[in-house]
Parts: sequence; structure tokens; C-alpha cells
Amino acid sequence: MKTFITEDFLLYNDTARELYHETAKDLPIIDYHNHLDPYAILEDRKYKNLTEIWLGDHYKWRLMRANGIGEEYITGERSDYDKFLAWAKTVPATLGSPLYHWSHMELLRHFNIDVLLNEETAPFVWEEANRKLESGEITPRKILEKFKVEFVGTTDDPADPLDAHQKLREEGYGVFVAPSFRPDRALGIEKEDFTAWVERLSKVTNSNIDTYDKFLEALERRVDFFDSLGCRSSDHSLTVLFFAEADLKEVSEIFKKRMDGERLTGKEVDQFKTYTLTRLAAMYHKKDWAMQLHIGATRNNNTRMFRLLGPDSGYDSIANPLCADKLARLLDGMEVSGQLPKTILYSLNANDNNVLAAMAGNFQSGELPGKVQFGAAWWFNDSLSGIEDQLETLANIGLLSAFVGMLTDSRSFLSLIRHEYFRRILCNMLGSWVEEGKAPKDMKLLSTYVERICYLNAKRYFSL
Repeated sequence: MKTFITEDFLLYNDTARELYHETAKDLPIIDYHNHLDPYAILEDRKYKNLTEIWLGDHYKWRLMRANGIGEEYITGERSDYDKFLAWAKTVPATLGSPLYHWSHMELLRHFNIDVLLNEETAPFVWEEANRKLESGEITPRKILEKFKVEFVGTTDDPADPLDAHQKLREEGYGVFVAPSFRPDRALGIEKEDFTAWVERLSKVTNSNIDTYDKFLEALERRVDFFDSLGCRSSDHSLTVLFFAEADLKEVSEIFKKRMDGERLTGKEVDQFKTYTLTRLAAMYHKKDWAMQLHIGATRNNNTRMFRLLGPDSGYDSIANPLCADKLARLLDGMEVSGQLPKTILYSLNANDNNVLAAMAGNFQSGELPGKVQFGAAWWFNDSLSGIEDQLETLANIGLLSAFVGMLTDSRSFLSLIRHEYFRRILCNMLGSWVEEGKAPKDMKLLSTYVERICYLNAKRYFSL
């Protein structure tokens, strides 16, 4: 049986269809935040089968577990074909999940496979997809080029060597693949591995980091290095928001105390994080980078499975950490010195959408439209209804026309279809407003919104 992914999928009125097909469909992609492997792009990796390119995805793993699939078929020792069959068995049980839409879109757009995936069609899908992979039709570079990707912003630790990025720059590869600065471990002074990570930073900067001043100097050197390779943004995962005032002397003493192996108080941890993030923000502002704050993921909730599989294996979920006062004071501490960088605020908890959309409005400026952004629907929220809610909240409280649009936030090259998914939802929402009499049928105006949100705003915002 053929899929339901028609030309007019999710487009429920004439205005929506015209906006999508005439404007949105063929726009280039700026995927400004993802977790793609730059080495896979560098070597143009050839994947041996569909499981290898498709199923290393904690979104799918969570649904397979919910469907009663044993771990041996997910991250365990069963064959790649057995793991694929387990996913094919799960797909029909996922109606209402974005995974049902994404899975069929990925098979159709990447492999030209237009059948519903289930246990009966699985052998055909496996054979046909693997044939295309074996032929070399589907590789990271071919995917990026097919989808008209102009920019890829990967996610990289400050102590990473960035070898692949350097080689891609030297090669002159046509897609702009840039690192993004992810200094979570630099802020994680309370973590057991903090001192070991500082040692890594020492080695990569060829410096002896024995004081907080030298720690900041090393971070600034890495900011300079990232910038030389085209970095356009930083990214921070803030499980819990923090704000505690401190001066350089106090933070220097806190750093020394931790490096000497002493325990820190909760207040000292917050003082270190607040001061260090503020100093980093000033570096970002100087480089004209954006600062992305991802707020509200509670990590590694299942201790037994964390011990078995480690992090990023599908056991993270939504927290409730947002304290509007702390966020306001953190941003204000950067703004008061005139060094608040371009900032994108994301929350994993959709209950915070109104708070973030309103918070962004406190720190706008004449530098550019939407300097502080209420970011795209993220992770558990990037479903059809979650994307609609984010767009409508931004339209209600902020300025939809200045929005920088969608990102994949994914480790999979096949996830680029999420830009199409977003574009269809956006066009349908605008078209629905017209049909309901909430907006004029001014196709020039509406097309301008679509072009800006899907492409031009991000191009300007990230200085591409």
C-alpha cells in the first residue's frame, strides 16, 4: 500500500498549497544546529545498510521500548536486519507520533520508497534501501547537495581538535560545514570529570591552566580557533537555570578550590557558572556569534540503563527547571554591559513557551530584527502540534516575521526532511489564517514571511 505522503501532505487549503509549492519547497536549507558527524561528511561515508544510517536514533529507540521490544533488538547484539524488522513492527503502532510521518517521509525522499512500512513490507524496504546505499546513491554529501543545504552547524566541545572541519575548509567543500562551540563541560565545575576536562583543554591549547585567568584565556583561544573555522554560534545545555553574583576574585578562589579537590557549595557552583557564562557571552558578542540556550532536559533518568549503555541512549526527558527571574537576571547581567550576544532560547518543557517568548522581548535592540529569539520547537516538541504551538506562541507574543526557523538537532543525515515537515506546517498555518479571515490573502506578503522564516532570516542572523 502506498503512503499518505502526497504532494499536498499537511496542506489543507489553496493558500497553503500555493505558499508551499511556489515559495517554500525549493528554498535552500540552513541547518544551524545539529549533531551531524563532520568526519562522515569529510570521508563521504558509505553506510553498509539501512539500520546503520537510520536506526541509531534515540527517538526510535524510545518508541521501540514502549512497544515492548527487547533491548537486544535496539542497542544489543541482534543482527542489523533483526533490528530493522523490530522497527518495522513498531511503526504501525506509532500513529499520532511525528515518527510515523518522518519515517515515511525519509523512506520516500531519500530512497524513493513509497510504501507503508510494516512487517509485511519490511523485506522489500530493506532490499531496496540497501541497494541504493550499496550503489553509492546515498551518502552524506549527496544528501546535503540534494536538499540544497548551504550551512551545517555541528556541535563541538571546546577541547575537540576539529580536524574534520579544518580539512573540509582546506578542501573548499561547497557546503559550509562549521563547528558550534558547546562548552557544557567548561561550566560543569560540579562534575566529577571537570579537572580531567581542564587537563584536555590545557593540552589542546598547549598551556598550563593553574588559575582561573588562564582558564578564561584558554577558552578565548578556543573561541578564536572555532571562529577561524567559520563558527557562527555557541550552544549550551542548561539542565537547571542559575544566577548568583560574584566577582573575579571570588570565582578565581572557587576555581582553585575545585582544582585542589575540595567540595563546592551550591552557591559557589552557581557563582562560577554565572560569571563564566557571562564572560563567554562577551566573547560571543565580540565575534558576532549567536548564543543558544537549551533549557530543561533532565538527563540519564534510568540508572540501570545508564550503567549499561551510557549517555544519549534514550533515557532523557522533560524537566521543569525554568525560573523566569534567574533567566532574566542572567540575560540582564550580559545586557547591562552591552555584551549580550544574539541569543536563542529553547525550552524542552512546552509549558515555558509563553515565558520564553515574552522574555525574548525584553532584550531586543536595533542591531537586527529578532536579536533574541524564542527558538524552534525542540526534541519532544518538534511534532506537528508542537511546531504549531511554538509558531502561534511566537506570533501572539513576539514577531513571527523575524523567526530564524527550523533546525534538525539530529545525528542523522536523513533527518533533513524535518525542514520540509516544518515548511508544510508553516504554510498551512498561514493559509488557515487566510481561510479563516485572520489574515489578508496578500500572496506577496505571505510569501515574504515564508521566505524569511525558512531561509533568509537564518542567513542574516548567522551572518552567512
